[in-house]
Amino acid sequence: MNENDKRQMIVDHCLEMNRTGLNQGTSGNISLRHERGMLISPSGVDYREMSADDIVFVDQQGQPHGELNPSSEWRFHLAILNRYDAFDAVVHSHPVHATALAMCRQDIPAAHYMVAAAGGETVPCARYETFGTDALSEALLEALENRRACLMANHGMVACGATLGRAMWLAVEVETLARQYVIARSIGTPHILDRQEMTRVIDKFKDYGRQPNRAT
Repeated sequence: MNENDKRQMIVDHCLEMNRTGLNQGTSGNISLRHERGMLISPSGVDYREMSADDIVFVDQQGQPHGELNPSSEWRFHLAILNRYDAFDAVVHSHPVHATALAMCRQDIPAAHYMVAAAGGETVPCARYETFGTDALSEALLEALENRRACLMANHGMVACGATLGRAMWLAVEVETLARQYVIARSIGTPHILDRQEMTRVIDKFKDYGRQPNRAT
């Protein structure tokens, strides 16, 4: 995939985030690994007016290249991509139910086996740090250890993947799990799957969604 294709893909997925309710306004941001750095959505630009040329390249040292400023959250995007080789895409958004749990600083527990899609027995909630800071980057790196997604205390959520398609899929799944968990708690006490069962599920997820001769 060439650079312009990656830029357009970011634009398209930003529009999809808002169209599906995964995000509102310009609060979300998306990045893709590119050469020795990343491409990331710009700060504060209406997605409906954003073009491929507006996407900002940020090198591995954190130096932006382009006419626009990168998202204010570029630091944690770059930190995640620099730390975790398995991830080539990062999606950050403020979906309603995942953010509601993050406001309460609560993990999403194993009330549904699909929690394993995020890589573990929970979708953890990273500690609170001010947006756009190195401290927030460190908090997310800790929460993403052995995980592909996490909530962000009093903030939102982040999902990562080997492709942007997989990261977006996981972001939608995390919000779905959050919504299901919030609804379940409103009508009763969700039963949490035990560690033994989640260990089995996590093992089965190693091949989840993989098809022969098809990129995931």
